[in-house]
Amino acid sequence: MTDGARTPVVFIHGLWLHSSSWQPWIDLFTEAGYDARAYDWPGDAPTVEEARANPDSVANVGVDEVTDSYAKSIASLPAKPIVIGHSFGGVIVEKLLGEGHAAAGVAIDAAPIKGVLPLPISALRVAFAALRNPGNIDAALSLTPEQFHYGFGNALTPEESAELYDRWSVPSPARPLFQAAAANFNPHAQTKVDVDNEDRGPLLLTMGGMDHTVPEAISKSTYKQYRKSTAVTDIVEFPDRGHSLTIDHGWRGVADSILGWLKEKGL
Repeated sequence: MTDGARTPVVFIHGLWLHSSSWQPWIDLFTEAGYDARAYDWPGDAPTVEEARANPDSVANVGVDEVTDSYAKSIASLPAKPIVIGHSFGGVIVEKLLGEGHAAAGVAIDAAPIKGVLPLPISALRVAFAALRNPGNIDAALSLTPEQFHYGFGNALTPEESAELYDRWSVPSPARPLFQAAAANFNPHAQTKVDVDNEDRGPLLLTMGGMDHTVPEAISKSTYKQYRKSTAVTDIVEFPDRGHSLTIDHGWRGVADSILGWLKEKGL
């Protein structure tokens, strides 16, 4: 089978992780018969090292800018892709799917979209790294190892969390966090998603039972936003997983679950 006959899959990273962190997923999905790839956010550097050396290259990037960049890249593909995103990448997945750019979507522990009301303390603690200073809105910020362990690696050993931080953590724009925080007070919020679209493809939401950054309450509330649509919306829980579930030792279990869902949906 040539790549032209394969279903395209596009992986979308969230804040504080580099797009190259998807490489094991790309390899797995390619072996499973998909044409898999990961595009960068606007301003992303080619490597983790370069991203750390040039944080200002991603400063002041917002949700719409990222969505528009992915929509443009997707338009060049031979067919509408399956889009799979983590955290704020999950928000981008939901927007792309709602706008008709994708055939299906998987939002892994996705950040809150407009309409999601729960604000668990752990999520606020993670976001406070940016929100504590209004001047951060147009800046790029890095997490400390301690912040990364709380927000991503709390379900891991300190050693594995530190290893993942050293390998994948990069500076990210703070603007999406401010946009999400103000979304329910802004009629033109960039995290608004067309949740009522009945013509979109299937959507799978995931939630990690130990996720501090996107606790289950946020994922469950996101799921409820789609209740008026007759389009397929499913949700699956990984009860013992934190926000690092796409990059830690258990990533394969999450990926296999998603592959099984795609097969079940004929995708």
